[in-house]
Amino acid sequence: MTTGHDNSHAALLAQSVGDFVKRGADLPRVRALAQTHAEFDRTQWRQLAELGWLGVLAPESCGGLGLGLAEAAIVAEGLGRALTPEPYTAVAVLAARALEFSAETPLRRELLTGLVGGELVPVVACHEQADDVTASRIGTTATPFEGGFRVNGQKQFVIGAAGADGYIVSAEAAGELQLLWIPRDAAGCDTGLIPLADGRSYGTVTLKDVAVPRDHVLASGKAARGALARALDHAATIASAELVGVMKCAHEMSLEYMKTRVQFGKAIGSFQVLQHRAVDLYIQQELADAVLREVVTQLDAAPDDNTRALHASRAKSRCAEAALAITRAAIQFHGAIGFTEDCDVGLYVKRAMTLSAWLGNGRAHRMRYAQLSMQAAGEAA
Repeated sequence: MTTGHDNSHAALLAQSVGDFVKRGADLPRVRALAQTHAEFDRTQWRQLAELGWLGVLAPESCGGLGLGLAEAAIVAEGLGRALTPEPYTAVAVLAARALEFSAETPLRRELLTGLVGGELVPVVACHEQADDVTASRIGTTATPFEGGFRVNGQKQFVIGAAGADGYIVSAEAAGELQLLWIPRDAAGCDTGLIPLADGRSYGTVTLKDVAVPRDHVLASGKAARGALARALDHAATIASAELVGVMKCAHEMSLEYMKTRVQFGKAIGSFQVLQHRAVDLYIQQELADAVLREVVTQLDAAPDDNTRALHASRAKSRCAEAALAITRAAIQFHGAIGFTEDCDVGLYVKRAMTLSAWLGNGRAHRMRYAQLSMQAAGEAA
């Protein structure tokens, strides 16, 4: 149960994000950046840092705010409403959590401090197969040699790679998982970009005999597995918050259009069949929002691994499918104009498509939820 102080704090943060996106994180900027290879604006990124949002989850010892997923979700939802292209969830959640849960080393502190200050953009490169939600099927190898490892392999689906300064890479070394820091410009590290529907891109990171010194090992063995698993579940949850922002804005655009579009001498919003459809979609939106709020509260309470994974998959599945349904319906509500490139509602469909697929789509997370539920039931029996 939230207190009045908690609600006031959340309202102020939401208002702050709303004011920020109105000042420049708008759709014309999204369209302009989509035509370039920059993908996001470093000046805008530093503004996110100055506002403290990149450090929402980072520990205070590294310059962060040390807050929870509830606050990160508020920021992500606000940025999602504006389709902000900056990789907030990929960096300030996924990478930040992977670093926070790693071993306390000078490198970890340096990377987290740089991330919080907006001076460094680290991203996680851990997926190799499209259907691997947990990034547990790893073909990348780290072969020990004097002074460190030599890493070979390829990582796929790396959001934020276009502007990344380096990668937090998962690799196997003699059966043990390693999380390694590899600078983007390291010899043997090559980054390729695959365009996405929303104007951003996935990165493909190819590693050929990359030398990684021992002091660039962030975590090993069980600690590495735990850090990566928690980071992925937290990131999937905050990606769900972005999806909530996307679906809410798209639905609002639809309702506004229905008030002004006239057909047969009446505003189309007066047609009962469209009213019923809009209400059904609003219910899906509210269910997704409610699930997200419950999940971030549960995850902030630091549950056990199985419970955390269940909650994260529940949020991602619900929000991904609701966002796709609502944004696709928004195209239909707009009629023929909704299919044109100039209509803003199409941008929301494209962002919903890419966000829904990232870190596991709705179907993948439903399957994971079912498997985890059966596992929990078996253990309880």
